[in-house]
Amino acid sequence: MQNPILEQIKSVGVVAVVRAQTKEEATKIAEACIQGGLKAIELTFTVPKADEVIAHLANNIPADRLILGAGTVLDQATAELAIKAGAKYIVSPGFDLATAEYCLSVGVPYMPGCMTITEMLTALKAGVEIIKLFPGSVFGPGFVKAVKGPLPNIQIMPTGGVSLDNVAEWIKNGVVAVGVGGELTAPAKKGDFKAVEDNARAFVEAVAKARKEA
Repeated sequence: MQNPILEQIKSVGVVAVVRAQTKEEATKIAEACIQGGLKAIELTFTVPKADEVIAHLANNIPADRLILGAGTVLDQATAELAIKAGAKYIVSPGFDLATAEYCLSVGVPYMPGCMTITEMLTALKAGVEIIKLFPGSVFGPGFVKAVKGPLPNIQIMPTGGVSLDNVAEWIKNGVVAVGVGGELTAPAKKGDFKAVEDNARAFVEAVAKARKEA
């Protein structure tokens, strides 16, 4: 049986990759995404004092409205810090065995970035359930279909290179969800959180439409 957090992420279909300068900005971005129907938030460790921002989000947004994860987690120590702060899943740009084993031991999903079949198989053997294809822009949606030839049951979530223009193509090629950063949250840099909300709604609707058509 799949981890319930991953089931929730797959249900939404989109993970918002959030980079912000302050707790307040991160909270506003998260709230805007949630208002747009996108409650899966990945707060990256490129954010200053990311663990404090994660704790702030966890303490200020009810758990039934937020699926909170940590991104750009490069090692076990950072994973421990993130989980202690309130992260319910861990995302990384690459695969780290110690992090995978730790996350498995505490029941927290780990989604590592992989580019090759070999990396994906290594991650699957370590207990990973969903593979983050990163950077997705290097390969494109067709790569997912090619991977699912020999590995029909693999669950892939691309991050990088996902836009409103191609999200339907990603879904139709078999991904279980997509991770979206700047394409979704860029208006926040200008303080336009309503535009972030509109972008979130557009991505969620595009994924739902593509799933019906797939």
